Amino acid sequence: MRIFYTVVQEGSFSGAATVLHISQPAVSQGVRELESQLGLTLVDRMQSRKSQHSQKVQLTAGGSAVFDHARGIFALEKAAVDDIEARVGAHIGNLTLGASTTVAGYWLPAAIAEFARRYPNINMKVRVANTRVISEWLLDCQLDLAIVEGDVEDPRIESRHWRDEGLLLVAGTEWAQGEGALERLNSGCWVQREEGSGTRSVCDRLLASLGIIPKTTLQIASNEGIARCVTNGMGFALLPRVVVNELLELERLQEVALPGAEQLSRSLCELRFRDRPLSPSAQAFSDILHNKAWAISGGADY
Repeated sequence: MRIFYTVVQEGSFSGAATVLHISQPAVSQGVRELESQLGLTLVDRMQSRKSQHSQKVQLTAGGSAVFDHARGIFALEKAAVDDIEARVGAHIGNLTLGASTTVAGYWLPAAIAEFARRYPNINMKVRVANTRVISEWLLDCQLDLAIVEGDVEDPRIESRHWRDEGLLLVAGTEWAQGEGALERLNSGCWVQREEGSGTRSVCDRLLASLGIIPKTTLQIASNEGIARCVTNGMGFALLPRVVVNELLELERLQEVALPGAEQLSRSLCELRFRDRPLSPSAQAFSDILHNKAWAISGGADY
């Protein structure tokens, strides 16, 4: 099962062989033995051969189901190891957090600093990506806990509301408010995040509600990069308030006032893999996040 799980994780038999420090024939034999024991074909070898250029193993429907079970099995195994390690000495262990880009850049630093102060013997790592990628990492047990912006509909992931974040529709200083705004928004360039980003999801909903179909779009995987493009006259963007506050104060950006865009916000959520109990270190970090006394004192405000 571990050999099969690693093959899927790495996307190839050769990759699994490297990670497991065994030969590629041994990996192939291990997967065949599992298939024999289960009486089920797990890997679509014909499709895998056709897509060798992508180095991605193709699973059968049965293989996908077995992989989901393997995720749960090895998630519990890792949780057990983490729990034991954390109980040896004074909270000795590791904590790997996942965070979407705005959360990592603006909302998490204070919580991370507070956690490091309370638990100096825990080694922390923060992995940053958009909400979709973070969710995949969580299901692959590469993360202990995640904090993201955006909707997550996978039933295997438990989402817990943390706080709300304000969003603003902004343009460069050359933008003139007044009549014909919607027409100009249709004809202008919209600078957007990539698919899978929480900011992009809210922006798509706003455009649909206003009936706006942008003539041109520019996609950048960074809120800060988007803000700088708009300050240089690239067009319009929907961005978190924390990202643009300073640029608004410096009058390098201005807010675009439109019906439906005045009270835009989105939820920031803590994500957990349902089949994996939180390790003590992950639970301690979650407790800090949701500690209202600490948040009110200014620790979680930006």
